[in-house]
Amino acid sequence: MFIVVIIVAFIALQFFQPEKNNQAIDNNHIFSSTDIPAPIQEILKSACLDCHSNQTRYPWYDRISPVSWYVTNHIEEGKEELNFSEWKRLSAIDKISLLNKICEETEEKKMPLKNYTAMHKSAKLTDKQIAELCNWAESYGMKIFKANL
Repeated sequence: MFIVVIIVAFIALQFFQPEKNNQAIDNNHIFSSTDIPAPIQEILKSACLDCHSNQTRYPWYDRISPVSWYVTNHIEEGKEELNFSEWKRLSAIDKISLLNKICEETEEKKMPLKNYTAMHKSAKLTDKQIAELCNWAESYGMKIFKANL
């Protein structure tokens, strides 16, 4: 009887799914407001944008509650820290600060999160990709700084 209750509860949970994070890319997105080299765009797409933008590519397992709630929570937390879909709305100081944080977090291997790279192998950054990302972040940060002197 207990197993039947668990199965019925699990099935009932499937009718309660969180809202998906799939908005269209608009003019505030970093890709539409900045000339980003293709290799950096690929790094951002594979390792960052699912949790740090309004455009998440959902895996099959995200259709299953309560996993869907867990994933949605991670996305919401990620967007609170950095949302590339809102890039154009940020001040120059915020952009420079976030670019420095991107480099710091990836160099320290804090980002992308280990539980994310475990399920998304293409998101695991190589040392070369991290160096490319940091070089871009530094040069782009300098460009923003010089433009706002």
